[in-house]
Amino acid sequence: MTEHDDRTYVEKFTPADLLQLRNELVQPGVDSFQAAAIVCNFLSGRGYGIAPDEARSVATRIDGHDCTPAVMQAELERVARAA
Repeated sequence: MTEHDDRTYVEKFTPADLLQLRNELVQPGVDSFQAAAIVCNFLSGRGYGIAPDEARSVATRIDGHDCTPAVMQAELERVARAA
């Protein structure tokens, strides 16, 4: 791992991981609180934390069918915190 200013390094998530996350978010009946929980579980399962308000915000931005893996990666990197 290389040195980064004072930010914590966040590794890239696999395309399969991102696809699975998106598929969970677009399930019928998933509301914003459930979507935030899905994002929290996704990140915590990979060793990262996230504030609940950030989870709701990022879930809203990445839950669309047209959200690309690159956009999802950038959003997750922006909010993920080393646990």
